[in-house]
Amino acid sequence: MTSLLEQAFVEASKLPDFQQNMLAKWLLDEIISARKWESTLVDSEDLLAHLADEALTEHQQGKTLILDPDSL
Repeated sequence: MTSLLEQAFVEASKLPDFQQNMLAKWLLDEIISARKWESTLVDSEDLLAHLADEALTEHQQGKTLILDPDSL
């Protein structure tokens, strides 16, 4: 555990129980969300690389258009 995280836990331990529980739930939710996001990125890495290669090939073949945000 880093010293900063340890300091945060020391300070959190001074909060009332309901605030500690709210903080703990938030932190756990964030950790779970980050793990899911990382897993999603790892799982989609090959697909994203393939799509990027495909887009680059289409651009090199002149099959793309310049995007004009004002025309959207």
